Amino acid sequence: MEVIRGDIVAGLRAIGLPDGATVLVHSSLSSFGRVQGANATAAANTVIEALLEAVGPAGTVMVPTLTGSEELGPANPPFFDVRHTPCWTGRIPETFRQRPDARRSLHPTHSVAAIGPRTHELIHGHELSPTPCGVESPYGRLATSDDGYVLFLGVGLECNTTFHYVEEVAGVSYHMQEEPVLATIVDYDGNQHQVQLWLHRYGAERNFLRPEPYFMAKKIERVGRIGNCTVRLLQARPMAEYTLQRLKDDPGYLLAR
Repeated sequence: MEVIRGDIVAGLRAIGLPDGATVLVHSSLSSFGRVQGANATAAANTVIEALLEAVGPAGTVMVPTLTGSEELGPANPPFFDVRHTPCWTGRIPETFRQRPDARRSLHPTHSVAAIGPRTHELIHGHELSPTPCGVESPYGRLATSDDGYVLFLGVGLECNTTFHYVEEVAGVSYHMQEEPVLATIVDYDGNQHQVQLWLHRYGAERNFLRPEPYFMAKKIERVGRIGNCTVRLLQARPMAEYTLQRLKDDPGYLLAR
């Protein structure tokens, strides 16, 4: 059965995504099964248009357009062109970032793209955030918003980049590289800048599913279905506040062990 735009809008509203929300979307296009559209890009745009319709003109949709990798560091600093560097987070974010109505933040490893009235507020200065997902990043701004949500379309909380915000605020020892890098960024006008910042350190295995039973019990998380796709919607602020408190009590709380 083909999933159409109206099916997605109805499913998002049924799970509780409100009009006017600010939402960060992690996604797998293939999880829906067949989506209306002549090709994968058209199908991705069907999902994107449904997201925008669900939050309405007062809402803002963000997607992670990540470009970081474990090879990057002081000896191999990132080079990021906001217009041309592709992301590795899937068909929907890659299609989203190229839309003329989208704007992408300038962070060289953890950029997001956004559409909606809060876009500038959420993404401006991301490249100046000392850490990729810190307080002055889109992830931090979302996590402290009263109307902020994190939506998972066909993926689970293991993809939850906002947990990195919590790790950075908590200052866990396993998360950041020991030395900063001097990254090169090319902005929308084609101007090149160099910015000093810290990058993530790869290798520590996470268990981002650990707090999910609490989220479900407290109705911070709701689960639904659209076509073949399992959909999870979480309230960003209580999700982050609870996880931050657990990390303060136990710095290894989000680690696999």
